[in-house]
Order: sequence, then structure tokens, then C-alpha cells
Amino acid sequence: MNNAIECNNLTHYYGNKMVYENLNIHVEEGSILGLLGKNGAGKTTTINILNGFLQPRSGECLIYGENTQHLTPANKARIGFLIEGHIQYSFMNIHQIEKFYSGFYEKWDNEPYWELMSKLKVAPKQKISSMSCGQRSQVALGLILAQDPDLLILDDFSMGLDPGYRRLFIDYLREYAKAKKKTIFTTSHIIQDMERLIDDVLIMDFNRVLAQCNVHDFMRKFKQFYFEVEDTSIDLSNEEFVANFEKVHNKVEVYTYEPEEFVKNFLNKKGIVHHNFKKVEMGLEDAFIGLTGKY
Repeated sequence: MNNAIECNNLTHYYGNKMVYENLNIHVEEGSILGLLGKNGAGKTTTINILNGFLQPRSGECLIYGENTQHLTPANKARIGFLIEGHIQYSFMNIHQIEKFYSGFYEKWDNEPYWELMSKLKVAPKQKISSMSCGQRSQVALGLILAQDPDLLILDDFSMGLDPGYRRLFIDYLREYAKAKKKTIFTTSHIIQDMERLIDDVLIMDFNRVLAQCNVHDFMRKFKQFYFEVEDTSIDLSNEEFVANFEKVHNKVEVYTYEPEEFVKNFLNKKGIVHHNFKKVEMGLEDAFIGLTGKY
């Protein structure tokens, strides 16, 4: 398959502060990639470079083969972009704003917009100014879907939505993207949402990429093991196979890509007396914290 997005050896600094060096990203056409990272890890920076708002110190980002610093109007028309904050003309109602936006886009298709408004039970004459933050975010997303872009770049798309509406929108967005063969590059602070939506995951920590792969492969390979020890002074954080190590008193959590048998054999060879060893089932948020650490 062809790549909708390619970032090659991307390096960016703010002054003397490095955000990342030699970052490589590829997103296949028709796939949904979720970018995860703690605050300050570079998620919004990456979004802004993709949209040409920031110029990286070195490396390049390509969208449909063109450098994002010099996109042609034809390629720009293929991209729908949701900026963090969901800026809107608040004096308009949802009918007026749909009509206003439609004049700027040749491929305008208002069906997904009104379908989403219907699901949210928003009245056609309701003003943007009277809406909650979550409702405004969905108006913004509906307007992006109506543009009929090939690539959607969504920064924190579920901001302000309560759990029920988040689930409704995520299911709708995934079904829409797969049916229309759209490509999505997205971030979200609510990682449970990502697990339901994305095909591939990119997990960033400060200055580095921790994981980039199919989300189901990641969840199958990355594991958490719990056990209790007699010697509370043990520290496995520097062991090569340990991605993260947490210990409270005699209770230990080890995160690793190695199988259960490997971990048990390691403990036995090192003479580490342990009890109640078990594998812990994780969701994507658990795995994210396990890989990046709680702090």
C-alpha cells in the first residue's frame, strides 16, 4: 500500500530544548494511527509540522509525496485538520455554519455532518454559543467530515465529550473511515478512546519513540507481570528485558515484551524468592502507563 504520511529523520527543537531527533513515521493510506505520549512529548508539535505550521530543524514530512512545507492547493484540499480548541464562529447556528463552510469546498458532502448532528440530538437552529465544549467539538468534526478529505488530522478530537457521546462518535468515525477508505492521524489524552478506534499506535516519550506498530500486535506482545517478593530491596529496572519496573513494599510489577516463562526463569536463576506470580490483563491505557511510567 502507499503511504499517506511519511516523516523521515524528523528533528525539532524549541530553542535548545530537543523535542525529538530522527523521528520516522509512516501511515498507510486507509489506516488509522493514534499518536500517544505524555504532555510535552511532542504530539502537538508533530501535528503542527504535518500541517506546515512549524518547520522542523531537519528531516522532512511528506503528505501524499509532497513536503508539508510546500503543499500544493490540490494536496491541501485532501486534508481535513482539527486544531486543539475547536475554534468556531459562535454567533452562527449549526445550519448557518454548515452553509457558510460549504461555499469553500468543491467536494462538500453535508450528509455526514447532519448524520452526526442527528446522533448528538442537536437542533438545526441551535447556536454554537449555547453549546457545551463537547458539542462544539462535534460540530467542528462534522464540518471536517463534510469536506470529504482523504486524510483527517485530528488533535485531541474527543475533548469535552462525556463517555456516552465519546463512544457514539468513535464508533461512527471508525465506521465512516473504513467505509470511505479515509486515513486518520490522531491524538487523544483519553487513551481508552484510541483502543476502540485505531489500527496502529505510535507511543512517544521525551526525545524518543517507544513503540510503533499495529495496536493489536502491541497489546499481544507487551505484558505485565505481578508478583510478591521476600527481599524488598530488589531492583530490576536496569535489566535489559524490563521495559518498566514498579515496586511498592513487597509488591512488584514488571512490564516486558518477554514471555512468562522467560521472566520466571530469570527470577529463579537470580535466586529471587517470589510468590503469587501472575500475568495481568491490560487495556491500552494500562500498557501506555506501563511503557512510559506513571511519572
